[in-house]
Amino acid sequence: MIAAQLRNIAPAAGKCTARRVLVPGQSNQCLRSASRHLASRDVRTEASKAKFFVGGNWKCNGTHASVEKLVNELNDGGVPSDIDVVVAPPFIFLDWVRSNIKSEYQVAAQNCWVKSDGAFTGEISAEMLMDTHVPWVITGHSERRSLCGESNKFVGEKTGHALDVGLKVIACVGETLDQRNSGSLWYTLDSQMQALFPNVQDWSRVVVAYEPVWAIGTGQVATPEQAQEVHAYLRTVLANKLGPSAAENVRIIYGGSVNDGNCNELATQPDIDGFLVGGASLKAPSFLNICNSVSSRRAMASW
Repeated sequence: MIAAQLRNIAPAAGKCTARRVLVPGQSNQCLRSASRHLASRDVRTEASKAKFFVGGNWKCNGTHASVEKLVNELNDGGVPSDIDVVVAPPFIFLDWVRSNIKSEYQVAAQNCWVKSDGAFTGEISAEMLMDTHVPWVITGHSERRSLCGESNKFVGEKTGHALDVGLKVIACVGETLDQRNSGSLWYTLDSQMQALFPNVQDWSRVVVAYEPVWAIGTGQVATPEQAQEVHAYLRTVLANKLGPSAAENVRIIYGGSVNDGNCNELATQPDIDGFLVGGASLKAPSFLNICNSVSSRRAMASW
């Protein structure tokens, strides 16, 4: 069912979709500005200036034995020295992974609470993460939004609190298939981004992860053209708020059934600065290959 729906929205092979921004009936000024800006980026061939970033979200998976095996395999592998690589184990394994994984890797929590310590049963505060030397946290993942009812406002406030405490943040945005097909893609993304702006003062400590919900865990992946179209729009939203120079340095990464079979083509897109990897991050060889897809980005930059 989902594959048939996606075929209806996939661009024709070889066609750039960057000009197809506005949906009939939508006249929002931000979307009009994005349309003009995206049209000007059709001819863009150079990569953004942002440092390549690969995150591995292990979600609710693993036993101590499997996590130890994965960490050992990652330690035996090699990742390029000029990229950032962050892995996000389940909370119960977080300190062990941090203590045993090589320094080429950083660690992230998959979530944190929106406030400081207190009577919040089952939650982990940003202050606790800082105290245990965990430098990163993921906020706004689609599974938190859909399963736990986290609103844009809640995600924005949580992101701000984590940053205020000293953490760096992977802030997730993305649309469902219904939102894309109904014509509310750009409104959805804009609403998610606007909730972040009042809460973020230092964007050098934030990575924006675009995760089309319809591509997470489904085996479906956005085409490079679809992903680039959205990434260019997100950079436009950032440029409208922060200025073009600052926006060029914010990392916008793609997440949605990324694997070592599609990562190289995705990495050549000028506004894709890396990946947030789900299932493939549980397989060390695949994850290492994804980390090394930065070579495709370098090759594109040298054209």
